[in-house]
Amino acid sequence: MEGKKVLFLWNIRKELRDYLYQNLSDIKDLHLEFTENVEEDFTPDSKHMKDADIMVGWRPTKELLQSAKKLKLFINPGVGVHHLIDLFKAVSATREIILINGHGNTYFTAQHGVALLLAIMNKVIPHHYWMMEGDWRRGDDFAKTIPLRDLTVGLLGYGEVNSKIHRFLSGFTLNFAALRTSWEEKEHYPTPLQKYTPEELHMFLERIDIMFVGVPLTRLTRNLIDREAMNVFTTDKSALLVNISRGPVVNEKALYNSLKFQKLAGAALDVWYDYNPEPDPNGRKYPYHYPFHELENVVMSPHRAASPFDDLQRWNEVIENIRRYCMGRTDYLNVVNLEKEY
Repeated sequence: MEGKKVLFLWNIRKELRDYLYQNLSDIKDLHLEFTENVEEDFTPDSKHMKDADIMVGWRPTKELLQSAKKLKLFINPGVGVHHLIDLFKAVSATREIILINGHGNTYFTAQHGVALLLAIMNKVIPHHYWMMEGDWRRGDDFAKTIPLRDLTVGLLGYGEVNSKIHRFLSGFTLNFAALRTSWEEKEHYPTPLQKYTPEELHMFLERIDIMFVGVPLTRLTRNLIDREAMNVFTTDKSALLVNISRGPVVNEKALYNSLKFQKLAGAALDVWYDYNPEPDPNGRKYPYHYPFHELENVVMSPHRAASPFDDLQRWNEVIENIRRYCMGRTDYLNVVNLEKEY
C-alpha cells in the first residue's frame, strides 16, 4: 500500500475513529491503521508495524520501534514523556525518530488544578461530609474559607498547563509569579507576572503564598521541592500547594511532614508516588508511602486531571501534527528535546 501510514497502538472507539477520518479526509494517500486486537495485529514482525510512518500511543516497546523501519514520528497523545525518555535515547543512537509530547489535555488539567485549589480554600470536602451526616451549617468555627484575594500565586513551570491556570485565575485579585528555565521578552501574559529562573528558586518560594507544580519530571526536577525548599516555602505556615504535574517533583517525605505538622496549611494533590500499590489487608490501595489519607489538610484526587477522556477536541493537536507530516513540514507541535527530557 502506497502513501503515508499512521498506526494507532490501542483499540480506538468508533467516535474517535470517525473524528480522525473526518478531519484528515482531505489528505490523499493517507492510511489510518486501527485494530481490535493490538497484541496480535501489531507485533514487531507485522507488516503494519514495518510500514508505519507515524505511530500514536503511550508505551511502545523497543522491539516495536526497531521493527518500524519507516517510522519518523511517534506521538504520545498525553502530557508527560518521562517514561519514554530512556527508550527513545537508546533508539536514537542508531536512527532518528521524532518524539511528540501531546498537549491535548492541558485545558482539562488546568481546570482540575483550579478546582483543587478552590476545594481546599473553600473547605468544600469537610462541609460536604458534615452535610452527608446531617450536620447542617457547621460554620466557620470548624472549617472557614481562605479568601482567594491579595495573595501571590506561584507557578512552578510556565508551560501549557500553568499558563492556562494563570489565565483562569486572572479574574481574582491576585499577584502572580512564575519560574521557568528561560523567558522571552515579547511574551504577553493575562496579568503582570514576576519572572524567576531555576537559580532563583528559593527567592521565588519566599515570595509566593500558593504554588502550582506544573513542571515535567526530569532528572533536574525530581525532588526539586525537597525538605530545604519546602521549609523556605512554608515559613509563615499559611502556604498552599497544588500538584498536577508528577508526584516525585515534590519530595514525598518532606510534603507529608509539612502537612502533618501543619507547616504547610494545605495541599491538593492529583499525582502520586506509587502507581502499583499493594492492597492492605482490607483490599484498600494507597498510591503513596506515607498515610496522607489520615490528614485533614489535604485534598486527594486519583490522577484524573486529564478527564474527560472522551472529548474529541483533545485530538486536534495529534491531527495537526499528522497533517504537517503529510505536507512535508517539520515544524511539529511540542517536539521533545531528549537531552532536556521534555
